[in-house]
Amino acid sequence: MTGTSLDALDVSLIRASGEGLSMRVQIEAHATHDLGGLRPRLRAAAEGAALSARDFASLALDFGRLHAQAMQAMAGERRIDLAAIHGQTIFHAPPLSCQLVNPWPVAHALRCPVVSDLRGADLALGGQGAPITPLADWILFRDGAPQVIVNLGGFCNITWLPGADATLDAIGGADVCPCNHLLDAAARTALQQPFDRDGACAASGTPSPDARHELLALLEHTTRAGRSLGTGDEAVTWVARHARSLRPADLLATTCDAIGAHIAATAMLRAPAAKQLVLAGGGARNRALCASIQRGAGGVPTHHSADRGVPVEARESAEMAVLGLLALDGVPITLPAVTRRGATHARDGLWCLPAT
Repeated sequence: MTGTSLDALDVSLIRASGEGLSMRVQIEAHATHDLGGLRPRLRAAAEGAALSARDFASLALDFGRLHAQAMQAMAGERRIDLAAIHGQTIFHAPPLSCQLVNPWPVAHALRCPVVSDLRGADLALGGQGAPITPLADWILFRDGAPQVIVNLGGFCNITWLPGADATLDAIGGADVCPCNHLLDAAARTALQQPFDRDGACAASGTPSPDARHELLALLEHTTRAGRSLGTGDEAVTWVARHARSLRPADLLATTCDAIGAHIAATAMLRAPAAKQLVLAGGGARNRALCASIQRGAGGVPTHHSADRGVPVEARESAEMAVLGLLALDGVPITLPAVTRRGATHARDGLWCLPAT
């Protein structure tokens, strides 16, 4: 899995027992790989740069080769039964969406079936194709009281899980707002760094009330618009404008405070019965962001997914594997009420599996 923030390629190796929605999963290994020279090429594609058909084909192949190398290194001598690849989202405006990757290098390297283009079936049936992780969240985190799983990735998405005895129909989910997109844009602008490691700079600053109010309004507008994923302008103009008047630490503090407050408010509004928030994704390492979420949660405790046996960097890549297994078992991997495709064709279970 690579997120829309283009920070790294995350790989997880899972062992699953059982079948379909009754499966149990254990994460055996996970690793993060630098995108290296592929990062600027992928960012150019995601930002709509003029690229030729040859450029896109070359980029997809090179990206597939990086996947193959990373996954083969993790597999070692193990026999792999299935590989699942998300690809890089370079465009998303349903029904149009592109998760760029050539899966064939992985099929060749691992000698196993490969599931890719995971969003395609939902898009074909009229859905948004996102968020696609709620069912996988249910499999990884379903035991216990009602809770909200918060993915602090390039674009934040949340899954609200009912208690262990509830039905699948009670599972909810939504994309919320840009998260690491904005945090990283602020770090690039103010610090000339790709990100603010652990939110250290943000933690040393003071939020600007006026700038915070303005950013909250932008984030609330994004949520009300019901956008899925996050390609295009993610309020980076707000970053550029306020970078001219705020100290770097204050700009980063304001960004973290507003994003965290909005995520917490949205999570508690959508799942008022939640007994805890479980934080995952790269943003879970940002202490200033997590502190803002905790303040906004109204006393509901927050925990890292690692406390539940799922490393924060591994959640999404492990869940891609879970979704691949569900597809192999013939289970539709998206929920109609979550991706807003209605109840029709809910059992079609479309999926594509390239043969080796």
